[in-house]
Amino acid sequence: MATGNKVPERLINFRVYNDGNDLLGVANVDLPSIEAMSDTVSGAGIAGEVESPILGHFGSMTATFTWRTITPELAKLANQKAHALDLRGSQQVYDAALGEYSSVSVRVSLRATPKSISLGSFEVGSTTDSESEFEVIYMKVLVNGKELIEIDKYNFIAKFDGEDKLASVRKDLGLA
Repeated sequence: MATGNKVPERLINFRVYNDGNDLLGVANVDLPSIEAMSDTVSGAGIAGEVESPILGHFGSMTATFTWRTITPELAKLANQKAHALDLRGSQQVYDAALGEYSSVSVRVSLRATPKSISLGSFEVGSTTDSESEFEVIYMKVLVNGKELIEIDKYNFIAKFDGEDKLASVRKDLGLA
């Protein structure tokens, strides 16, 4: 999606942090998919069935971190508690009007609990491709300082581009 004449092209690079500023190492990360929980609605006045999303509710969200080697940090992340994981990156943008490249920040913050740890495999001269898989209970995505997505399952928050889809639900439940 281009913004004006600026074309977002690619992620230049990123780093993985735990608890704010503890650099965890080199990893590839599969970010969570956001899939709305839904239910089938049918009956009088509806010509068939409609798979209707449940406002602000989402299925299980998982993130997988693939590490190059077995490290003490891998073992630390296996501890069954919520970990504050932060992915801080830089995305390349091409300005078609000026013919210049620039960068914008991208940050994905997760609170996540470990689901599984795979130590990977031993092969001479290769990475172990050790993996940490997490259940994501909180996620915030910022690009160039602008909050695009915030999902906080335990606190009934589901914001997309600044609009909180669960604000009225919190009010209805006496939480606001």
